[in-house]
Amino acid sequence: MKRLLLSSVAALSLIMITAQAEGPKCGGGMMNGKKMQKMHKKRMGSPFLIKHGLPHLTKMLVKSWDDPKLALTADQKAKLLEVRKTTISGVKRLKPEVMKLRKEIIEASNAGIKAAELKSKVDKLADLEAEATMVHLNCIDSTKAILTKAQYDYLMQKRKAHMQNKMSKMKQKGMMKCAAGKCGGKQ
Repeated sequence: MKRLLLSSVAALSLIMITAQAEGPKCGGGMMNGKKMQKMHKKRMGSPFLIKHGLPHLTKMLVKSWDDPKLALTADQKAKLLEVRKTTISGVKRLKPEVMKLRKEIIEASNAGIKAAELKSKVDKLADLEAEATMVHLNCIDSTKAILTKAQYDYLMQKRKAHMQNKMSKMKQKGMMKCAAGKCGGKQ
């Protein structure tokens, strides 16, 4: 059952990525080619099963390393560097395999290979993406165990403000993709 669910998620992820390549449209606004390529490359570059929504805590911490409001101790910094090292090495090990397999599946599908013949590759892709996602989730757990609740809450507030700012900028530039009828644009 687990493998079937992972296979379904991987296949759905592949379909969504292919559909997203057609380009975000909202309110009649279209992105230019370079922005589209950058967004597509960013989506395709993620080795994770869950591509959005989970915080990348070690990346956030690097940006806030010496923030006096965060106030990391020397002991915390040493432990956090170890978590970062473990996480990055795990993701770097898996990412090339994920990218290669994803490309093979896309090329095979575009060449007319039937879905049934691609099933074993999709299963393998799902397993690799699930493994990468577990590396990410373990990073989150380990980081949370090192930080105090106040430090973690501060990071999450910074993340929320960053995401709101990012979304606001995307809306202003007409880059937001939304459901038909939700913003007045046609899809």
